[in-house]
Parts: sequence; structure tokens; C-alpha cells
Amino acid sequence: MAASAKLPPFDPADPLGIDDLLEPEDLAVRDTVRSWAADRVLPHVAEWYEQGELPVIRELAKELGGLGALGMSLTGYGCAGASAVQYGLACLELEAADSGIRSLVSVQGSLAMYAVHRFGSEEQKQQWLPRMAAGEVIGCFGLTEPDHGSDPASMRTYAKRDGGDWVLNGRKMWITNGSVAGVAVVWAQTDDGIRGFVVPTDSAGFSAPEIKHKWSLRASVTSELVMDDVRLPADAVLPEVVGLKGPLSCLSHARYGIVWGAMGAARSCLEAAVDYAKSREQFGRPIGGFQLTQAKLADMAVELHKGILLAHHLGRRMDAGRLRPEQVSFGKLNNVREAIEICRTARTVLGANGISLEYPVMRHATNLESVLTYEGTVEMHQLVLGKALTGLDAFR
Repeated sequence: MAASAKLPPFDPADPLGIDDLLEPEDLAVRDTVRSWAADRVLPHVAEWYEQGELPVIRELAKELGGLGALGMSLTGYGCAGASAVQYGLACLELEAADSGIRSLVSVQGSLAMYAVHRFGSEEQKQQWLPRMAAGEVIGCFGLTEPDHGSDPASMRTYAKRDGGDWVLNGRKMWITNGSVAGVAVVWAQTDDGIRGFVVPTDSAGFSAPEIKHKWSLRASVTSELVMDDVRLPADAVLPEVVGLKGPLSCLSHARYGIVWGAMGAARSCLEAAVDYAKSREQFGRPIGGFQLTQAKLADMAVELHKGILLAHHLGRRMDAGRLRPEQVSFGKLNNVREAIEICRTARTVLGANGISLEYPVMRHATNLESVLTYEGTVEMHQLVLGKALTGLDAFR
């Protein structure tokens, strides 16, 4: 570096200069989603969380559709065709507001829409994707069952042929968007193997009672799906996939968004801790001036921005078509685990105020307890990486 070169100033919000890795279009996406979340979510989310509901989910879905945030990394059919990095940045900003909002977008785009886009017929794509991209129809994704979470191969939901139709029976559990969805992508056993079905939620025999009494993801709609002799036409099946590779590839796409999203929740908590530490006085001066508090803030910042760098790296690999499922497991395992630790440490900086909904910390911490285990528990991702490292399968 030339002696006369001037270093840029240190930016506490971007201590590693990660923004330098982003293109103007990336920054525009990030800033648009951040502004929307600040206007439409942050003023209300503590109340939604306390009440345990998301009463404006349909309005938010249409607004998110207008932003191009639903199925944004998909191409055609009204989808934005954004890059993986841009989608990740959107997930980060949405989860900085609340995990429930990011889950709405993730399930809509990375699970339900992605399944139809990748495995559906042209007729299914034309019928559902444009309306889902616009937020006019909300989708859900039925894989997890009451007795089979980490072992989807043992699912009991079954679809049998009856003449030219399919008849679907079974239950799915912990389904985001279920009670407000207009369409459900449901995975079921068949005589030919596991298949995916596009199920209009107004089908006879289909119901989606909402799950209440949650202490996590409270600003989110979570439901059970009940299929009782749901009769579907022959063309309801997703034609381009048979077996677990179908739902698992959808989950990999959604987990990628979580890698970014968890860092949004962590950033919100770090920002709250820094602001609080600079204003809260004890023993005659701000607690941010004490060594132990500064050590906490420094450690939180290090893990946050390492996690964002990891997410960015995985995003570039996805854009290049080189992202492996094991690498997604690497990111999900690390970033959610570190995000929870950042939230817990931020709570100690805020002291008793850390449990108040006047601050975002406890809300993010409880949300991340769900994010930690959904779409692959810690143990499942550890075993994915363990198998990749050793070549030995420890799942069974």
C-alpha cells in the first residue's frame, strides 16, 4: 500500500468491510427489505409476539410479493430471478425483524414454490407460481409428522391410487403457514415410493388447525395438516421426482436462507446490546466502558461477522452451482448455534431489561430455539458433516 493511501474509517456496523464484497444491486435489495421491515414489522412485532399471532399475514404476504421477495431466487412465472446472495441478504433483514417473518418467506419460496418450480409440471407451475410470487396465494410444505421429524423416510402419510385419482390420508405437524395457505405441498408414501402432491387447501377432507400455546415463533402461523380421504386428480402429483431427494433438496434450499437469517437475529441483539451499553450507567459511567462488557461485545461481533462471511461464501457457491448439501449443513449448524449464543450474551448485557419485549433480545432468543431444531436438528447436521469427514454413516 502506498504511504499516502488513506484507510477507510472503521465502521462498527461492518467491521470487516463485508459490504465491499457486495454489488450495488445486492445493496439495493438489502436496503429495500430493511426499510420495509423497519416500517411494516418492527413497530408491531412485539405486540404480535406477545399476543401469539400474526393477524396481518395476508397483507404482509402481498407486500412481500410486491417487493419480489417470494420465490425471489427462482426464475420465470413472476419470480424475481435474484441471486442467491441477494436472497440471503433479504433473509438476514427479515429475520433481524423477526424469525417468523423470515419463516413466512422461506416456506413460501424455498419450500412450497421451489418444489413446484423444480419438480412440478408446466401446468402446475402456471397455475400456482405467479399467484404465489405475488403473495396472492400462500403456500405451506407438509413433510414433518407427529411421530417422524428427523426420520422422514418413516412417514405414515399415504397416497393410494383409486381409479384415475389419488386418495391422501395422514397428518403433518409444525407446518408454517398451514392455516392460511391456499395450497399445500404434501409428501406421502405411495406404492412407487415417496411422492409430492400439490393439494388445494379447500379440498374436501383437508383441514389445518392452528397450533397454539407456543413460546417460540409466536409471530408466525404454525399448524397441523390433517388429510382424511382427500381425493386428488392424477395430475396433482409432482411428476419430476420420486423419493426423499425431492423434499430434502427443498430443505437444503431453505436451510441456506436460515444460514443468513440467523445472523439477522444475532445482529439485532448485538445492536441492542451496544446501544444499551453506551447509555446504561452503573458506578458512575456507561457499562460499555467496563472491560468485561467490551469483551462480550467484541466476542459477539467476531462471531456475527464470521457467520455473515460464511453465509456470503455459501451464497457465492450457490450462485456458481457449486454448493453441496454438506456445506449448507456446515452453515446452518454454525450460524444458528452462534446466533443463540450471541442472543444469550446480549441478554446478560441488558440485565433484567433483557427479558422485556421493549427490547428484541429475548424474542430473538426464544425464536432461535425453534430455528435451532427445525429443518435439521444440531445432531442431524453434525452427523451429515461427520459422514462427509469420515465416509462412515452413523445415522443408523
